Amino acid sequence: MPIYPLDRGRKREALMRKTLRLFALAIVAMAALSGAFAEAKYHVGIVTGTVSQSEDDLRGAEAMIKEYGDVKSGGMIQHLTYPANFMAEQETTISQIVSLANDPKMKAIVMNQAVPGATEGFRRVKELRPDILLLAGVPQEDPLVISKIADLVMRNDFVSSGYRIVWTAKQLGAKTFVHISFPRHMSVETLTRRRMIFEQACNDLGLKFVFETAPDPTSEVGVVGAQQFMLENVPAWVQKYGKDTCFFATNDAHTEPLIKQVVQYGGIFVEASLPSPLLGYPGALGIDLKAEKGNFPAIMKKVEEVVVAKGGSGRLGTWSYSFGYCATCGLTQHAMNVIDGKSKMLSMADIFKAFGKYTPGTKWGGSWYVDASTGVKLPNFALLLQDTYIFGKGPMKSADIDVPEKYLKISSGLAKKP
Repeated sequence: MPIYPLDRGRKREALMRKTLRLFALAIVAMAALSGAFAEAKYHVGIVTGTVSQSEDDLRGAEAMIKEYGDVKSGGMIQHLTYPANFMAEQETTISQIVSLANDPKMKAIVMNQAVPGATEGFRRVKELRPDILLLAGVPQEDPLVISKIADLVMRNDFVSSGYRIVWTAKQLGAKTFVHISFPRHMSVETLTRRRMIFEQACNDLGLKFVFETAPDPTSEVGVVGAQQFMLENVPAWVQKYGKDTCFFATNDAHTEPLIKQVVQYGGIFVEASLPSPLLGYPGALGIDLKAEKGNFPAIMKKVEEVVVAKGGSGRLGTWSYSFGYCATCGLTQHAMNVIDGKSKMLSMADIFKAFGKYTPGTKWGGSWYVDASTGVKLPNFALLLQDTYIFGKGPMKSADIDVPEKYLKISSGLAKKP
């Protein structure tokens, strides 16, 4: 072995001691991190879309991370996103869902929205980890299929809203109802069933029903192309059908340009497919809500001031609390309440309790889904409801009206196709 001079030997020894100290500090840090992970009794996975198509859902996940902490920092929440072009990347969606089952502390997975791939992802998770609770928000797959895999399925009440939205539009003076969608959405049982209810309600309440087609944001034109189409075509539709026309789009990405043009050119907009004061209004009207972030009463007040100032009083509305945001938060909180033994998974009262935590002052209504084609009641598929608020006018009390039973029995007709 080589022989070092005394001074060089001391320097080498000092360097070795420093290295050992750093190594020891790293060990301590890793131990502390492990201890932090151990502090969380269990983990909950949240899967949402990206900002481009379902921002409210994602913001709900961020709120839960703020409240309960991120798994990587020792908290309880693990958040993942499915691809923006989820129709072409279903395997990626499935893989994201299944990856959460690799965490031994994972006790529940909440997916909002449950886009195509959710059912298969849930099925694989159940094979690997039957102990994990699976909750699906706003499913885009057949209710009879996904409800067999998920422990709880939930969305806004698309059945009764098919009547309530048309009823509200009539109260606002609408003479025509324009339903805007595209083939992919019209292959979804829940969306097509609502469309059929819309048409029947229009016939019964004296409105003209019109179906207009817009590009699918998940197609080759993308979100930008779909939104540009709306910007260019809504003014023409207003001119064609008149200003006493209520417009309704089935896709979130279409909502911002729709609101923008309705405010500028006329028309009526009762609420979005997934109602929220954050969906469409800030971007369409140039409203900065940074200071009001998370404060929905303040958000509603600011949006209302702008809508009224721009001449939209009594013509545009929404729910007072974002449904997408509440769905992510409410389902996650409900899952945790169930895990902690504070709630029962299929108790509507307990579901209301979880959602009510994030919507102070708002009353939730709900019922269990009944498949119109088969008459089968799904005891784990909840339909939730808030009242509609029209800016410059106030609550419409639409959640309190009795929807004639015949609308609840209207089928999509999809099940009859070969």
